[in-house]
Amino acid sequence: MMDFGLRDWARRSPERPALRMQGGDVVSYAALEALANRIARLIRAAGLRRGDHFATIFGNDPHMLASVWAAYRTGVYFTPIANSLAAPEIAYVVGNSQARLVLADARFGATVGDLPASVAGVSLFACLGGAMPGWERLEARLAALSADPVEHETPGAMMLYSSGTTGAPKGIWRPLPTAEQIGDGPPPFARDIMQIFGIDAATRYLSPAPLYHAAPLRFALAVSAAGGASVIMDKFDASTALDLLAEHEVTMSQWVPTTFQRLLALPEDRRRQFRAPAHKTAIHGAAPCPPAVKRAMIDWWGPILTEYYGGSESIGTSTIDSFEWLRRPGSVGRVAKGIVHILDDSGHELPPRRIGAVYFSGTSKFEYFGEPDKTAARTSPQGFQTIGDFGSLDEEGYLFLSDRMDDMIISGGVNLYPREIELAIEEAAGVAESAVVGVADETFGEAPVAFVVRARPGPDDDDFVDGLRTFCHTRLGKTKQVKAFHIIDALPRSATGKLLRRQLRDFIKAEDGAG
Repeated sequence: MMDFGLRDWARRSPERPALRMQGGDVVSYAALEALANRIARLIRAAGLRRGDHFATIFGNDPHMLASVWAAYRTGVYFTPIANSLAAPEIAYVVGNSQARLVLADARFGATVGDLPASVAGVSLFACLGGAMPGWERLEARLAALSADPVEHETPGAMMLYSSGTTGAPKGIWRPLPTAEQIGDGPPPFARDIMQIFGIDAATRYLSPAPLYHAAPLRFALAVSAAGGASVIMDKFDASTALDLLAEHEVTMSQWVPTTFQRLLALPEDRRRQFRAPAHKTAIHGAAPCPPAVKRAMIDWWGPILTEYYGGSESIGTSTIDSFEWLRRPGSVGRVAKGIVHILDDSGHELPPRRIGAVYFSGTSKFEYFGEPDKTAARTSPQGFQTIGDFGSLDEEGYLFLSDRMDDMIISGGVNLYPREIELAIEEAAGVAESAVVGVADETFGEAPVAFVVRARPGPDDDDFVDGLRTFCHTRLGKTKQVKAFHIIDALPRSATGKLLRRQLRDFIKAEDGAG
């Protein structure tokens, strides 16, 4: 199998830096290639065959990226599992993915240590950086294996899991490709990102997010396929991120709205002193960015922000640069991958400016692993597929998102989109951000309830809420009025900035139960 990515660069420029870890370690292309080949040999030694599954629980470590390349060369499915999950959640994904090989960092022993006793069907558990009962030492196993490529390489793939913000996470599965289907060029997991975002050998990329998430992982892999260099943060810190942008002359970076907010919260002197002239592209996505936050970032960094919309299902991608967004605030851009369709409840295509379900065609279809009903629920009669968003297109093909299907509120038979209500609330003075969820209502079936973060703490939340109610009456129709406001310190979010509405619903249920 021809490898026009990592291996090609390891042969051409073996000492070229592939990864710069925050702690100072530099991993060359030759070293990353050798690690990938050793993990590939471990996959074979553990008895995995084409179509089997392999999972990891790592931090932001070179072993994570090398594991993807190893799976790609041995015809197996690779699943990265979030090290932030609780022990039962990790065990669920290991079991659900049918993983036969599990690698983990011993730092996460509190949540992964009992996996050998709680999950069946795994041929080998091996841990990095320490000892755990029932786990072999990964360093010793890899050191005993050759760094040469395995024989009879055959393409594998990633099987990422959905974030699980609305229920149990689901594995996103596609049939394994053949070498003939892939053809020449970079691997499928890197190819489209390289093309859409212009990643090449000159790219110096800052990755401030956990690599177990889809976008950070795929971007770092695309950079290694293109011959660029990735600067990998251990964990996000706003001031450190600014230092790394300047120190390593980073050209491209990736963010989520939460990290933007933390950057903007830095002292004014710190922000004013920041200079990074090589930094030409700041990519962001994963969650809607409050318009005020995005404007503030553009004012600070200049028009270098590029927003993308997509999902782990990888059925479509849209992008929008800063200039376009300033003319169409709120849009996530025009489609760069796939063909977009806006469908009504009957599956008919809607004209511009009409809100419907956002579907895509023109790309390979996914299945939720072992979940045919959930796959069917995300597939239209025409065979289009969706990741579960509502939205609309304007006359020029710019996409505007309204909400998640799972978050829509049906009140008195009327569909309410929480994001529309949130945007109105966030226009009110003193509001930093908000989140709206539906709660049971005896009269209307459901009613919207808002959680609001104040821009600055105030002496009287009751007066503040009264002001919000008055403001919302001027901005929203009768059916969209908020039943109750809760003032909270921060909205619950995942590591990639996705709003965890289920935690807000759980708060309301607990409050009702206590009442």
